[in-house]
Amino acid sequence: MFFRGVPHAGKAKGHVEFQGFGVIERAEFVSQLDQKSQRAFSNVRYDFVVMSAVSEGEELDWDWINARRDPTLTNDDCLARAPAAWQWWVKHGSTSIPKVRRMLSRLRTVSAEEQRPPDGSKQGKTLTAITQHYADRKHRFELLAEHVVQDVVTTSGMDYVRGWITPRSADGGADFIGRLDVGQGLGGTRLVLLGQAKCEKANVPTNGNHIARTVARLRRGWIGAYVTTSFFSRPVQAEVIDDEYPIMLVGGAQVASTVEKAMFELGAHDVDAYLSELDRQYEERVRFRQPSEILLD
Repeated sequence: MFFRGVPHAGKAKGHVEFQGFGVIERAEFVSQLDQKSQRAFSNVRYDFVVMSAVSEGEELDWDWINARRDPTLTNDDCLARAPAAWQWWVKHGSTSIPKVRRMLSRLRTVSAEEQRPPDGSKQGKTLTAITQHYADRKHRFELLAEHVVQDVVTTSGMDYVRGWITPRSADGGADFIGRLDVGQGLGGTRLVLLGQAKCEKANVPTNGNHIARTVARLRRGWIGAYVTTSFFSRPVQAEVIDDEYPIMLVGGAQVASTVEKAMFELGAHDVDAYLSELDRQYEERVRFRQPSEILLD
């Protein structure tokens, strides 16, 4: 059983928080330095494997622990009460570790259904109208993608400054450039935002290689945004989370929602007409500039 010490009622020690169950994968001796005495001492460093509890709804039935200390029960009786991940590890040994390890990224990923509007719904029809509008002019989707990112950012309480759309022949992995302004005065900072836009079939997950290409362009202090009319697979989401990529993932449902919100505010009723009006702004927004230049505006 793994626990972590947590502050409680102003006290830094004496209270613990349950973190999960698992096994010790590795132990090794290390040499450390006592800062007060400046003397070296030996210690032991452990690598723990915290096992998944997805099958149990992220809860632990402590009846399993009670059963293990009951001398009247056999090992098989106790094992039958154990979480599924533990049973799998007992059966298959150390080779099963990658399968049973608890990955926090899996808890933060969302299903395809949560990223796409339901078939036949009003939002679903809006998304279909969007993909049809850009079917033969997908590059113009970049402008709509910027509007979507701006809505996502400002709704979360930050300021977004529009930059420009990159030329089609020289985008280098970025379709539009924007800026996030956080704080004010000396307590504020500006962050470059590199946006990638993909108008794709709603029922096919976006290609993870395109996301990697955008991430590869990011420099220190830059943020990425990837907007698609489709969705992101769980493995792609997990990779972004595990590798701590500073990139926003925006799926088809959010795109449709933003368009419906904008149309409502304008009193518009036809998706194609609204997008056509947006298209008229496209050419004047195209610029050939370095992303870092937006920090000077």
